[in-house]
Amino acid sequence: MTRPDRSNRSLLAALLAAATAAAPAAAAQCPSVPEPQIPAIATPLNLDTIKDALRDYHDTRYMQDIAAVFEVAQSYVEKRAGEVKNPAVVLDIDETSLTNWPNLKADDFGFISDGRCDDLPKGPCGFNAWILLSSAPPIPPALKFFNAAKAKGIAIVFITGRRDAQRQATLWNLDQAGYEGYATLITRPDNDESKTVEEYKTKARAKVEADRNYTIIASIGDQLSDIEQQPGINGGRPECGFKVPNPFYFIK
Repeated sequence: MTRPDRSNRSLLAALLAAATAAAPAAAAQCPSVPEPQIPAIATPLNLDTIKDALRDYHDTRYMQDIAAVFEVAQSYVEKRAGEVKNPAVVLDIDETSLTNWPNLKADDFGFISDGRCDDLPKGPCGFNAWILLSSAPPIPPALKFFNAAKAKGIAIVFITGRRDAQRQATLWNLDQAGYEGYATLITRPDNDESKTVEEYKTKARAKVEADRNYTIIASIGDQLSDIEQQPGINGGRPECGFKVPNPFYFIK
């Protein structure tokens, strides 16, 4: 997880303007999605005012903007479900299906990899310890989409950047959050040599597509690495990619 540079309003605007997108494959007619509402930033501009804007956005518009993306994605996948063989949807986990807001808020948008996480809702809270708590809440629009897609016979595949060492905690968390009946969870091997998350996720999509003979009609995530295709890798390209907003951090 890499913290974005939040040095000016134009950067924050760019983060949110790019936060929702439908990325089409060549043969698919992918729908457009509503643009997120860019939060106002008070002056004088400094890191504290940007953090205040991020907190305000989270508490006022964030969930509505996520819901708008999932509504468009749901309409698309429900239509495509009866038109292709073995339809599947790939879902990211962090800030897509589960929210880590208690961790982000406690750490004041910083990233603390290791260390205890015993003082919530206050900080600090090490991210690895946070995952092992298996207590990340579901993102309601994602859970609604999940159940609607499942009802249409669409296979749901979770592909996450979380490591194999965090797999059991993630399985427990998904179960407690209400995600039941998905096809599989793919976690990143602890010794994975992919240079970027985009490379790892492209390879993971290609493998599950080939192994299970899926047609991946959509991939949904909060990072561009969830929806973009790593050049030079055959297979695994979703028909459409839907990006939900996440102005809080960026992962390559």
